[in-house]
Order: sequence, then C-alpha cells, then structure tokens
Amino acid sequence: MTDTIDKIIKDVQEIPPYLFEAGSLRSLEAILLQKRVADSDYALFLIDHYFQGHLDKLGSLPVCKQDWMHFVDTKSEPTTDDINILRDRLLGCDKESPVAVIGIGGGATMDVAKALSNLLTNKGNAEDYQGWDLVKIPGVFKVGIPTVSGTGAEASRTCVMINPRNAVKLGMNSEHTVFDQLILDPDLTRTVPSNQYFYSGMDSYIHCMEILNGSHRSLLADELSVQTMKLCREVFLDDDMKSSSNRKKLMMASFLGGLAVANSYVGVVHPFSAGLSVVLGVHHCMANCITMTAMEEFYPKEFEEFISMIERQKTDLPQGLCNNLDQNQYESLYQATIVHEKPLTNALGSDFRNILTKEKVKELFLHM
Repeated sequence: MTDTIDKIIKDVQEIPPYLFEAGSLRSLEAILLQKRVADSDYALFLIDHYFQGHLDKLGSLPVCKQDWMHFVDTKSEPTTDDINILRDRLLGCDKESPVAVIGIGGGATMDVAKALSNLLTNKGNAEDYQGWDLVKIPGVFKVGIPTVSGTGAEASRTCVMINPRNAVKLGMNSEHTVFDQLILDPDLTRTVPSNQYFYSGMDSYIHCMEILNGSHRSLLADELSVQTMKLCREVFLDDDMKSSSNRKKLMMASFLGGLAVANSYVGVVHPFSAGLSVVLGVHHCMANCITMTAMEEFYPKEFEEFISMIERQKTDLPQGLCNNLDQNQYESLYQATIVHEKPLTNALGSDFRNILTKEKVKELFLHM
C-alpha cells in the first residue's frame, strides 16, 4: 500500500517523511533519539484526552522522565486562546523549548501540535498567524500520529483554530505548519467509536468532492481527490467499515485527501460546517456530515452517495440543531459562514454573496 501512495504523490510538494504500516508507532523511539542530544532535552507529547487513563490503547510510548505529557481536551474545537495558554504554561517553567512536539490523536490534537510548534519559535500569539503564509520561522520539530482517519490534518499545511474574540475559524496556513515526520499506523484506529469513525472518515470524502466540483482545479489535486473518494466508497459501502483492510484504506484516504486540499480549496460544506462549530460548538467532522444533509442543491450526486453511505453504516446523526435559534444566532451563523471567501468563491464564483443571501443561508441551516 505504501508503493501505491508513493506512486500517486510523486509530484506533490511539502510532504513530510512518513511511515505507513501496522505497528509503525514503534519507530517513534528511534525518531526521538535523534533529537535527544543533551540529558535535559525533552519532548512534548500532546495526546487526545480520549486516551487519558487508557494509554494502553496506544501501546508503549517512548516517554522519558524529563518529557512533558499533556492531554488535549477535544470536546470542543481548538481556540487561539488554548494555544497561547499552553505556550505560556510551557515557557513559564523556565525551560527551553522542547526538541520535539508529538501530536497523537485526531485532527484537533494534531492541529494543536502544529500550532504550538510554530508559536514556540515565532513571537506573538496564535491569532497573529491565522491566515496564509504569515509564519516566517520554522517551528519545533513536530511528529504527527493520527489515531482516527479522515481530517487530513496529518498531511495539510494548516492548523485550524477558532478566535473567540472575532468568532472566526481559520487556519495557520503555512509551509512551516507541515509536520516534519508522520507515523501512519492503522492499528491505532481500532478502538475509534463507529459514529466518530464515520464522521471523521467522511471529512476526506467531503474535502475531495468539494475540490472536484470547484473552479480552482489542478491535475494533481484532481488525481488525489479521485483516488481518495474511491477509497472512501470502498470503505463506507462495505459491510464492515472497520475491518483491518478498510482501516488501512481509510488512513490512506485521509492522507491523500489532506494532500489534495493542501493543493486546492474546499467548497460550500466547510464554511457552513464552520458556522455550526463556531456558533453551536459542533465538532468539525460531525458538522460536515450535518451540513451534507442540506447540500443536495449544490452537490446532488454526492448528496445521494452520502445518504447511501450513512444508511449503510447505520450512523447516528443529530437533526434539527438550528430549528429553535433566535435571530442573533442566525445572524452569527450567517457571519461565521460567509466570511470564508476563498472556498465559497471556489464553489460558487465571486458573486457568492448574491447566491448565499441571509435568507438562503438561514433556509439551509434549517434543513440541517
């Protein structure tokens, strides 16, 4: 399967070195050993809080006595404040920066790892770097280890955060945000709850259907997207989406989909999903799936395929989240959606505001 990835991505830039095989987590010790020069050198392990008290699910981690371990609360989306506070805690202990930052978890945990790595070497706060190519100095050496497949955070050049002061959900989009090393071990996704497995995996599918229906096209992003969607269909139209072979396929789809979106733009789904996350606190991947239930007008073929996949897997999905909101909340949803100019222009053209009027946006949210 590694040969397949190598063939597909041979022309892609900004790809970190990666290990892709069951059991490859064991390689982390040797990777960190190369960075541990002095006795005081330490690594920072950022681990999804899902594993707190259950580290045995990860096997044996090469944690030394001087290392720091922090469990990332992923019950809500990462905020710029979260990154700033974590940076201040780390540097407030009269310690040098770590020699490595290791993100172990889903997209939120890996985004926190990437953002913190950059903030440890660049002055200012996380919100100062929300946007495109604002990070000027390479961050601390960072390793990405996904434990759920779909977001593509392991492969992308961004890390998405919510700024609580202006309610904008935006990434730290930079070549320096790319992980320096990836460990893609499908064994780590065995214990993911089925609903979460589906929500996260569909993020890959949605990334790529948005790319293939957009105007910002390239042969590279198209090829990556086609392959990703093919793998997603094989997984989610199968009777056992979590079989060993399907977990490998979905991890590959996540990686390829992340590379695809790094070389293109998403479309209508992600801005509406961002609105649900910012205003109602819905997790990104679940928000994508909820948004898809209202996307028949924009993506009719993919809408039907999504419905067939969610029915095949008997996945639970909340309904009616926006039915009883007040006018201020609808206004906030509109503002948190319409601010995403690049993806909406990619999907609908430069006059997207005339298409997505306040009334239209409210109508779509009421269908979710």
